[in-house]
Amino acid sequence: MRRQRPTLIAVSTLIAVTLTTAAPTPATAAPPDQVTALTAHQADGYTTLAWQPVDGATDYQIERTPVDADDTPTGQPTIVGIWRPNRQINQQTPTFADAGYHPGDTFQWRVRARTGTTEQPYSDPVTATTTAPWGNPDTPGENLRTQWETTHAAQYTSDTDEYAYTAAIDTLSDRVRVVELGRTVQNRPINMLVIGHPTPPATPAAVAATAPVAINCNVHGNEPGDREACLIMARQLAFSTDPRITDLLSHTTVLIVPTINGDGRANNTRGNSTGQDLNRDYSLIRQTETTAYIRMVRDYRPVAGYDGHEFGNSRAGDLPMLPPRHQNVAQPIFDQSQDMIEGHMYTKGAEAGWWACPYGCEGGGNVGLSEETILRNTLGLKNVTNSLLELRSSGGQTRPDEGNTANNRRRKTYSALWTFQQFLDYHRADRADILNARAEAIETQAANTGRLVFRGSRPIPAHPAPHPGDSPPPLDPPPADLILDTPPCAYKLTDAQYNGTRTDGPGGVGTTVAHRIAAHGWKVITIGDDHYVPLNQPERGLIPLLLDTLGVEKLTDGERVHPTLTGRRNGPLTVTGFTCADDATINGPVTVRAGAALVTTNTTISGPLTATGAAGILLADSTINGPVRLTNTTDTISIIDATIAGPTDLSGNTTGTDTPVLAGTTIRGPLNCTGNNPTPHNLGIANTVNGPRTNQCAAL
Repeated sequence: MRRQRPTLIAVSTLIAVTLTTAAPTPATAAPPDQVTALTAHQADGYTTLAWQPVDGATDYQIERTPVDADDTPTGQPTIVGIWRPNRQINQQTPTFADAGYHPGDTFQWRVRARTGTTEQPYSDPVTATTTAPWGNPDTPGENLRTQWETTHAAQYTSDTDEYAYTAAIDTLSDRVRVVELGRTVQNRPINMLVIGHPTPPATPAAVAATAPVAINCNVHGNEPGDREACLIMARQLAFSTDPRITDLLSHTTVLIVPTINGDGRANNTRGNSTGQDLNRDYSLIRQTETTAYIRMVRDYRPVAGYDGHEFGNSRAGDLPMLPPRHQNVAQPIFDQSQDMIEGHMYTKGAEAGWWACPYGCEGGGNVGLSEETILRNTLGLKNVTNSLLELRSSGGQTRPDEGNTANNRRRKTYSALWTFQQFLDYHRADRADILNARAEAIETQAANTGRLVFRGSRPIPAHPAPHPGDSPPPLDPPPADLILDTPPCAYKLTDAQYNGTRTDGPGGVGTTVAHRIAAHGWKVITIGDDHYVPLNQPERGLIPLLLDTLGVEKLTDGERVHPTLTGRRNGPLTVTGFTCADDATINGPVTVRAGAALVTTNTTISGPLTATGAAGILLADSTINGPVRLTNTTDTISIIDATIAGPTDLSGNTTGTDTPVLAGTTIRGPLNCTGNNPTPHNLGIANTVNGPRTNQCAAL
């Protein structure tokens, strides 16, 4: 998926103003090792400096001097940046994103090359006034400012000021609706901004239909730089009249969760109030905060996401990034996530002057492995194109002026703002590819083929050539004893396992396995006292990690249920109990009795399929050569990537909180859906119907 493509240019955020000052034409030629053609382009919170490279230069020093309106220095010149060849993929057009200053101030910049330790002559200077914080101070809405902005980065925005700020955006902008996803352990609200143009869709299902993007801004309470960027970007999205912004919001919905860990942010701690690292809980969802976020993913179905962090490594890049690496993540999602990082962020970072690189970059150590509890891996297993973002928490050798706390905080926040805006641009330009990758991943997962890995990551290369990156994330191959070569059809849980009391939550009280499976949105079939979780559904790669005996961080030891019907079977079939067909050929009609369940993968049924009062029907990667009629189903219906050669009727199915799924299926006949509660949906993957679609399935 490495390819060239047109990319929308973020005019208002990438290049707000272009100001360069040209020195008088020198009487003699410039010294041979002097930097020439220095320019300064202004953007939100940073200045992109660009210059002609000097042959043989080892690195470059960037000097900044505060000046007044007459270009008279008002402070001492300071080396604020070191450009090294490992900063970007294009070595022939060096750029540096200078950040950390107070936006709106005026500066003079010079750049000089060094050969080894020998300093060469400085370039001619350029002077420019930097871009002030976004929003006209005289325009309601635009004039909102966070506590972090009003204190010039001396203070982070408090929880109460965050709530007041987001409530004001909600009140003043028709584009924004603030919804409460849940509450923290200490009862702080977990808010999400739902942003669309001209107004956001009214329901989670309506939002899901727009292929939304989600940004999780602050999971570790002592890493708030991304959170401040999210709050600033929310103001821009809510009130900007820039055509780029309105175009973006007209083609998707942006979901921003400023603070999933409000208790940790209030106390400036990594974990929440119970000490739990929430970024080690997104699969297990033992905590109220992670449960709220996973339910949001289930209901709003974002197709792409970013997760904000800070990285305590002064040697690393400005913006270390990492895709979902777990080997159970479908290949299309991994590839699309890598394309977003390597194909877009690395390239655009080189243009803007930010040092984007794999998580680790230099001296990264043992980072970025395969724990499914980490959000980037959980989202990947949920078929979401996504990346982790780390903000280097201290300036280090390449940003020597960031011993100043405010300068360091501003660089972190404005680099995050750049990243999140680029994320929106990537989604806008590559929306079709993202949706295709998601559809392919869902169909691949539902087919339930291939081995299952309980820990193990895909390799991540060093920064692409010619970048000499020396510390990509380490290899994390799956141990032989954590590989299951032949997947089961389903997991069976006893009622005690499914509904039994748990003590792994805050205060020794935990939600049941049933509640957590429901939060993930998995389909479950109950027959008697047993509960079956089939693997022929979209999150097939995640289910075993929580329910198999090999699971490293699991909920319970479910019993593996293997296919009960394989090969060829001639004659009518009546299904009672739980029947799983895999790689089977059934020559004859199939009838599913009341209270029974049929689960199929890679199976052909030559004859009609009829189910009345069944507990569950899950068909994936299968062919039905005849009509299908499913009525009065009680637990769940899922038909994914199937072919039905005949009329299809779904009527009177009442499946509680479980929404019937009909996705990516070809129906050679009419499709009718009547009286189903809930109404069937297609997961955003259209069906092909060679006949009329009526009633509840008219839009599927």
